[in-house]
Amino acid sequence: MIELRKSSQRGSADFGWLQSRHSFSFGRYYDPAQMGFSALRVINDDRVTPGAGFDTHGHRDMEIISLVLDGVIAHRDSTGQVAELPAGEYQLMSAGRGIMHSEFNARAKQNLHFLQIWIEPDSLGGEPGYQQKPFAQTPGLTLIASKDGAAGSLLLKQDAKLFQLRLDAQTSLNYQTQAGRKLYLHLVTGSLSGQSGEQHISLQPGDGVKIADLTDWQFSSGAEPVFALLFDLP
Repeated sequence: MIELRKSSQRGSADFGWLQSRHSFSFGRYYDPAQMGFSALRVINDDRVTPGAGFDTHGHRDMEIISLVLDGVIAHRDSTGQVAELPAGEYQLMSAGRGIMHSEFNARAKQNLHFLQIWIEPDSLGGEPGYQQKPFAQTPGLTLIASKDGAAGSLLLKQDAKLFQLRLDAQTSLNYQTQAGRKLYLHLVTGSLSGQSGEQHISLQPGDGVKIADLTDWQFSSGAEPVFALLFDLP
């Protein structure tokens, strides 16, 4: 099964200080056919004006990953964590039995552009937690988050893996997952094609694709370098 979702098909929200595109149902945007995929529940592409942001609010029983594409996030939460998240670093906040937090554009003259990702945990409750880490920007697959924290990745409360996929122009990479697993690919920049047997996909920035029952893939970049996020899901 392959289901391609074009960038233009995503939901949208405009609050003046915030422009957001939603890959799955979120907030005022509701599509019963787009309620997530496996344990992946949210991918929001958010743009925040200088100095603005999300006032203190609560979450529980959700793994929340943020990746800044441009700008800096100022983070504060009820565990006492106060941090800035610059472009290229990943943040994983485990809400557990409950956490309050705020996220603001830390710059007074620069827009903030970031991805917010929610993954449902495989167990409820527990201590909330916060992790933040930069990862190498080298070509290939870099493991960002996993159940066991393998290869120095962020520790995720779900049997899932999040990879950063980077390809130089006109290059390819093979990826194989176990039978019964699902894949979701979100393209950030560049143009990307994927091939599995006779199945083929082609993505542009902002596109996402749900993949099930296909375990062997070759991903290839076009004329420009590629940056994408690849989720290996239960």
